[in-house]
Formats: sequence, C-alpha cells, structure tokens
Amino acid sequence: MTDRLSDTFAALADPTRRAILARLALGETSVTDLAEPFEMSLPAVSKHLKVLERAGLVVRGRDAQWRPCRLDPAPLKEVDNWVEHYRRFWEQSFDRLDEYLRVLQAKEKKSGRKQTKRS
Repeated sequence: MTDRLSDTFAALADPTRRAILARLALGETSVTDLAEPFEMSLPAVSKHLKVLERAGLVVRGRDAQWRPCRLDPAPLKEVDNWVEHYRRFWEQSFDRLDEYLRVLQAKEKKSGRKQTKRS
C-alpha cells in the first residue's frame, strides 16, 4: 500500500491527467467534456480519471444521468506542504549566494578593480 503523497505524485506524473486537473480547476464538468480536447477514447479518459480518483484529486458525483467530475484540491495542498521545505532551502541558498556576491562586489570596489564581463 502506498501513501497518499506517492499516489498524488504518481497521478500528477502524466501530462494528460495534469491537463484534466487544469480543466477541472475551472469547475465541474462531464467525462465527455473532459475528453473533448484529447485524441483518445472515453474509456481511456475514464482510466485517467480513475487514477485521479484513487489519488483523491477528483470526485465524481451523480445527478440523474449526469456524472459530473470535480477537482478536490486537498491532496495538492499536501504536495505544496511537502515542496515548501525545499522551496525554503532554495530561497536560503539564493540568499546566501546573493550575500556572497555583494561581498565580492564590495571587495572589488574597494580594491579599485574594474569589473569585466565574461563571455
């Protein structure tokens, strides 16, 4: 059994599924409408939807004969929380690099050396 974050990343790994989620971010719609921009059969789109459902990213309802699909963003929040740690790491790394460059520029200015462009 895999964890929810792994299921979410596995679902997001496919560009068709990401495109389906992007469409559902605009509002709920039918499988037929979701399938329209893709050159694939309705059963193929349904398979993608099942993967998204297992990951908790899509919920299908029932309204008489209409089976609307809608986005459930909760698993995406979990991805965002996981990525946040790494975002802070990169921001801190860039801040340290920025500070280092300021120190180098100050030293060059103090010593009177001209800055040269490298190609």
